[in-house]
Amino acid sequence: MSVIIGQKEYFKGIEKIKFEGADSDNPLAFRYYDENRIVAGKTMKEHLRFAIAYWHSFCGDGSDPFGPGTHHYPWDVASDPRQRAADKADAAFEFITKMGAPFYCFHDVDAIDQSTDPKEFTSRVEFISDIFAKKQAESGVQLLWGTANLFSNERYMNGASTNPNFEVVAHAGAQLKSAIDATIKLGGRGYVFWGGREGYMSLLNTDMKREREHFARMLHTCVEYARRNGFTGKFFIEPKPCEPTKHQYDYDSATVIGFLREFDLLSEFGLNLEVNHATLAGHTFAHECQVASDNGMLASLDANRGDYQNGWDTDQFPTDIYEWAEAMAIVLRQGGLAGGGINFDAKRRRNSTDAADLFYAHVGGMDTIARALLIADKILTHGEMDRLKAARYASFDSGKGAEFEQGKLKLEDLYQIATEIGEPALISGKQEYLENLLGRFV
Repeated sequence: MSVIIGQKEYFKGIEKIKFEGADSDNPLAFRYYDENRIVAGKTMKEHLRFAIAYWHSFCGDGSDPFGPGTHHYPWDVASDPRQRAADKADAAFEFITKMGAPFYCFHDVDAIDQSTDPKEFTSRVEFISDIFAKKQAESGVQLLWGTANLFSNERYMNGASTNPNFEVVAHAGAQLKSAIDATIKLGGRGYVFWGGREGYMSLLNTDMKREREHFARMLHTCVEYARRNGFTGKFFIEPKPCEPTKHQYDYDSATVIGFLREFDLLSEFGLNLEVNHATLAGHTFAHECQVASDNGMLASLDANRGDYQNGWDTDQFPTDIYEWAEAMAIVLRQGGLAGGGINFDAKRRRNSTDAADLFYAHVGGMDTIARALLIADKILTHGEMDRLKAARYASFDSGKGAEFEQGKLKLEDLYQIATEIGEPALISGKQEYLENLLGRFV
């Protein structure tokens, strides 16, 4: 059958979302995200580089372990997988352009149904990437990053690159090749490795050392292939702790940085950090951002939040101004995201079933982060927070403290200094004052 492309409007009655300012009562307008507003020398659009997630927005059906899906999509009805994929692309690019987002992100199996035959699946990915290329040219929307879903298929129940069966590893490699090829074709700014099942359920049947080495070997193999075939973008790893395995090899920022350093991959990669994954790892989002930034690895962000009464990755849209203001201050201090953007890896709630709900969710998320950017800029411009932090470590800026940082003092020297100075004075960390200061700007 021939595939029909671009014949339908799926979000009728909804026009392109515009900026109307903080006093607007229009639920389908931005109050804070003014893409052309200059903040710290760049437009909001350049700073934030918003991307729409193909998976949750156009594939997620609202199902959960206790019931089937509640989101029924008019673009998901054709019997032919290629036609369904083309219809979904029509809906996706209509939504993305109406939101005014400059980028999108996708997994291969979000874009088109998977096949058990690698050749057939490669053909399908080539087909839909041709459509994406046409849509990008027509709309000006660009691909922030692509990735492969190496966790949903039953063959990956024990991992993909870390699977104990080499035949599964080979299938993972075939899928990675197709996804990388599509990303290169579409001019993707980056490529993400999202280790959905790269971990273990029990050490009783796991050779962890060997699996980690296989994971690193696959990353080296992919980097070599991509560079040889013209990929010039950034590679990202997205840390995640215990979901769905008992222990993920990419647990958090510090774990991933250590892994990349151990296997000589540090120069090729940055981190794509997600709020909800930070929560599940027992950290704050700001902690994960700071660890990455301190190591020159803060490159891209997934925007969502978790439910703090729920130990699962609920992927709700971001609403926490304080959380994002802290994160954006870290981003601004390092001069911006290093090669990535901000992707809405977030989904409507199961009972949010209207087409407009998808717009409300993204409008709110984009406004939250835009407002956080403005707050972060005010914090840095005001300067007191950074001055107080610098003053707290002033004893290392000169004298013996500076000599310690420079490695000039022996342990005997520290002993002698301690005996000479006596008991140090208590110096307040001013935590409550700083929390109040943050609150003033919010």
